[in-house]
Amino acid sequence: MENQRLKASEVKENHSLADLLARLGYEPVKRVRNEQLYLSMLRDSDTTPSFSVNDKKGTWFDFGEGKGGNIIDFGLLYWPGVPFYEVLEKIVSTCSGIVPGISPPFNYRRQPRVEKEPNYEILDIKDLGNNAAILNYLESRGVNTVADGRLKEIYYYVEDDDKKRSNFFAAGWQNEQGAWEIRNLHFKGCLGHKAISFIPNSEKRLAVFEGFFNYLSWLTEYPFAPDSVLVLNSLSLLQTGITRAQDFREVSLYFDNDPSGRQATLDFKAALPHSIDRAGIYAGYNDYNDLIVAERVNLQLGR
Repeated sequence: MENQRLKASEVKENHSLADLLARLGYEPVKRVRNEQLYLSMLRDSDTTPSFSVNDKKGTWFDFGEGKGGNIIDFGLLYWPGVPFYEVLEKIVSTCSGIVPGISPPFNYRRQPRVEKEPNYEILDIKDLGNNAAILNYLESRGVNTVADGRLKEIYYYVEDDDKKRSNFFAAGWQNEQGAWEIRNLHFKGCLGHKAISFIPNSEKRLAVFEGFFNYLSWLTEYPFAPDSVLVLNSLSLLQTGITRAQDFREVSLYFDNDPSGRQATLDFKAALPHSIDRAGIYAGYNDYNDLIVAERVNLQLGR
């Protein structure tokens, strides 16, 4: 019997990013409450700890890169150019010393998963227009004209280990599980379980994006596009996206022009050869939103 392929959900749930980093030779420079701070291993120029890991949540954020995610998102950046499934295998073999394909599948589970109570609670969800700071943030990202009706204002608190609560607000984008991808000037994350977001329209054409800001950026230029839309919300959901896209005849990919985005494009096209890479539209920029922001700045400068 052939061994089953590793599942991204199993890898995320049963492997610790802090453990992976330790096995790769990286130790935190300091700890602040639930956060472990490292010199970034994704950049050679880091001289102060700017790579933060919250192992309790299974998340990380690189303040120098402005990127974050889960253990798989990290693996895709740490091993650029490596196919998605090989990244999963590298994570498992590095953490557990087990080489997938030799040991029985999924025997790498170190301990039963224990569901933890979330350390946050959503207090209120409002339509856009009540919070000037959120509107200003969306304007700075160049998507304020298309955000209304697609994003919400999310008000929530986060509780630390001492039960101290801090209140926050952010722009929110909902995924298929009812969870919220949240963004503000200082933070990006997800309140709830990660999942894709799908907006049905055309039965033949599909536009695929990594994140919702890139979708909104595309929408500012193509407000009447007939395509159905798929937002992955994380490259760790790439296989889910491929499965959802396979019924469409025309699939346009708008992934980032960074190593993980380029690899995701290759993996997507390998699975669905009729997919079209559209990243040339924002060539010279990391993603579609960077292009929109640059165009906004140039317009303000009168160029």
